[in-house]
Amino acid sequence: MSVHKAITAHSAKQAEYITLYRKLDAMREAWIEKAVEQCKNGEEINVEEINKVTEQINQLAQRYHLPPRKTVTVDMVRDICK
Repeated sequence: MSVHKAITAHSAKQAEYITLYRKLDAMREAWIEKAVEQCKNGEEINVEEINKVTEQINQLAQRYHLPPRKTVTVDMVRDICK
């Protein structure tokens, strides 16, 4: 029975990491949208918050074999706005 409990605990932990990953990814997308709006409005583009969240995502990705995300540059945002 202890093997079953260990597997259940492991699965629950994995679900936590995946949930956190998804929340961070949604935050990243929201920051990207904000940067795109800044670009469209002719404002200064800030990618700092995007990349802070990206770093957190990539730390999870490395530890738990999840897909990493690319660091975003101002030029990448400008390319989206073209």
